[in-house]
Amino acid sequence: PVPEGVEMRQTWILRASGLGVLAIVIACATNPATGKKEFMLVSEGQEIALGQQEDQNVVASFGIYDDPALQEYVASLGHDIAQVAERPNLPWSFRLVDDAAVNAFALPGGFIYMTRGIMGYFDSEAELAMVMGHEVGHVTARHSASQMSSQQLMSLGMGIGMVAVPELRRYGDLAQLGLGLLFLKFGRDDENEADTLGLRYAKRLDYDAEEGAQAFRMLDQLSEQSEAGRVPGWLSTHPDPGDRYRRLLTAVRQRGLQGGHIRREAYLKRLDGMTFGENPREGFFREGAFYHPDLRFRFVMPRGFKGQNTKQAVWAVSPDGDAVFQLTLAEGSSPDGAARDFFGSQEIRTREADRTSVNGLPAILGTFDATSGQTLVRGLAAFVRLDDRVYRLIGYTGRADWSRYSRSFGAAVRSFGPLRERWALDMQPNRIEVVVPRRNMTLAQFMKRYPSEVPEATIAIINQLQPGDTFEAGRQAKRITGGDRRL
Repeated sequence: PVPEGVEMRQTWILRASGLGVLAIVIACATNPATGKKEFMLVSEGQEIALGQQEDQNVVASFGIYDDPALQEYVASLGHDIAQVAERPNLPWSFRLVDDAAVNAFALPGGFIYMTRGIMGYFDSEAELAMVMGHEVGHVTARHSASQMSSQQLMSLGMGIGMVAVPELRRYGDLAQLGLGLLFLKFGRDDENEADTLGLRYAKRLDYDAEEGAQAFRMLDQLSEQSEAGRVPGWLSTHPDPGDRYRRLLTAVRQRGLQGGHIRREAYLKRLDGMTFGENPREGFFREGAFYHPDLRFRFVMPRGFKGQNTKQAVWAVSPDGDAVFQLTLAEGSSPDGAARDFFGSQEIRTREADRTSVNGLPAILGTFDATSGQTLVRGLAAFVRLDDRVYRLIGYTGRADWSRYSRSFGAAVRSFGPLRERWALDMQPNRIEVVVPRRNMTLAQFMKRYPSEVPEATIAIINQLQPGDTFEAGRQAKRITGGDRRL
């Protein structure tokens, strides 16, 4: 008989040999978009499966912008681009997500997302086509799949068996990447390659490439203008756009790619009335309190905590980062059922839990102990029914710090209640309004004639004005109306 250790080493060698053969075969494949030989441990089927899985997480995390006409427009243009690209048979999906950040991103398998934030900053369909083509280029060039292949190769100890004998696990460890895929920062070579492919696809549809490249100049301006709002999400996954704009412009002019479709007026018409910036109807912070007009509730955060509002939860973190308060929707229609599910979890050790009322609302309130890694955690959990929903409010910290935060957590829970302030209930988001100046105007004159709820610098960027530029008579322009200047 073969000793156990020798058998294991022989098995490892055989699997490693299988990986080597597989790598040679895959390395011989030529990517149809880039013309390059590529080393790939991720099959097209895996790309699609992972994209389909993570698409659900994207929708849950960002939400879909509620405008069927705009959704159809984005999807139609996207599919037109995909059909002139090198992988037209992927299950392409193009969505407009409800996020104020200026961003666009792609998942493997053909899942492309534009935020409403970036749509509001584009000034023509040619710009949209260029950036959408860029994201399609990441997919056709298999940039995410290449990064994942590199990560798999670097994890041979975990992955050799799965790669050499794929039936052991259909998708290996790829599913563990989760939404981290959205934050893979591509290298400069990948970005330049996606730019070139985006340029290729835009020109195949006869868009004006010089006009389309203006999108990158806009992104560069926005990255330099911190007062313009949230830092562009684009910068979390893409290198500095400034050099790329100049490189693209040079390529366009050298290759004579000017001319073609711009479709500025038709594009701006589609934006008229679109939400701009954060939507206060989905919740906002004001002087230490959180208000949610659509769900009609409010609560006061623990003193000094910094809050963040997402689609799934409202978070507040202590100044020292050692305590967290969180509000989410609970499953079920009763506080009793939601509390039973929470306190009955194996990971939770209930200290006490009682029926009570919070501002006249039926509730279950209790304290618990748990373990997070090596840290002993103590917390307060409340389940409160308002209208037909149950809200879960949890505050927790290290057990040693419980005495510092327990009163603050209790006060935050007890502050939860119906939103009755009329000013908050009536809060509306800012929106894009398209106007047509009757005469040439400077930026200052435009702001006086067409007041906006955002600074001059933002108006300049969304209209892509350069220093010294003026608004032209008869040419459509964007301003921002509605909402509340104090947000």
